[in-house]
Amino acid sequence: MFAKPLIRVLLTSLALLFAALAHAQADGRVDYRLGPGDMVRIQVFQQPDLTVEARVSENGVISYPLLGVIRIGGLSPTDVERLIAQRLIDGNFLKSPQVTLNVTQFRSQQVSVLGNVAKPGRYALETTGMRLSEVLAMAGGVTPSGADQVVLMTTRGGRMQRMEIDLVEMFTVGDLSRDMPLVAGDVIYVDRAPQFYVYGQVQRPGMYGLDRGITVAQAIAKGGGLT
Repeated sequence: MFAKPLIRVLLTSLALLFAALAHAQADGRVDYRLGPGDMVRIQVFQQPDLTVEARVSENGVISYPLLGVIRIGGLSPTDVERLIAQRLIDGNFLKSPQVTLNVTQFRSQQVSVLGNVAKPGRYALETTGMRLSEVLAMAGGVTPSGADQVVLMTTRGGRMQRMEIDLVEMFTVGDLSRDMPLVAGDVIYVDRAPQFYVYGQVQRPGMYGLDRGITVAQAIAKGGGLT
């Protein structure tokens, strides 16, 4: 009876933590690999003419002042900062440039969250190794009508795999091995929770959510008890 409310609380708590962890995630973005569709802002300290906002092309390149076309697809923000700084030095444009790259829109690494969540849709993996629980929190968590189990469709090692992940075990039993790190293209689906019907001599006959471990007496109580 307590499992589903606990899941809601845990996932909601994760969602609230996202704002507090924003700066910490920014540090983790050194692991993020840039790709087509990402929007980046590049700045060089005390060189406003070298400030650029650009979207990474389908070929993984951007155009940058003085340097022309630069391939940044597959590189981390830190890699690109070093690359641009070195090319500015090698071209005798600047002696010791301080380059900063910020990803303003994450578009290349996305997953889909479908079914019984508060905000279904596509979500960007803003760091390498973002986990199932984090993305569920971004989607607002499982709705009251959602199931305790989620289905993860993923491609690993070139093979499509279907995994069923029990949220109750993941959080209450501590089986965090099931809190899978996600990869681009993954699909998370939360089905509707099982239902049961109460008929006959009860106060409120009808359909109710089948909570894990519910007894017959508790099911009758959901229907308002016997008349």
